[in-house]
Amino acid sequence: MTVISNERQYEVIRSPLVSEKATYVSQFNYYVFKVSNDSNKFEIKDAIQNLFKVEVKSVNTLIQKGKTKRFKGKVGRRASVKKAFVKLAEGQTIDTSLEVK
Repeated sequence: MTVISNERQYEVIRSPLVSEKATYVSQFNYYVFKVSNDSNKFEIKDAIQNLFKVEVKSVNTLIQKGKTKRFKGKVGRRASVKKAFVKLAEGQTIDTSLEVK
């Protein structure tokens, strides 16, 4: 198991992702996070285990390419996003709910 610095852990895990698909896969004990583009599966696993004190079984990653969009006739491109689907061991949970006050 690799040990990464505390600062790097917060840099690797950007934010939890809340979407229809993320909500659907949560019933199978998967959690979805936006992660930095230069992170790898080992860093993601280590960061999740240290930050949330849970046991990670597997990490699957994907890079969602940014869309090309037009705004007032000008062509632009959204940023690409790397996502991590993290499967936890049985009985483990992470509270990723967003509380609005």
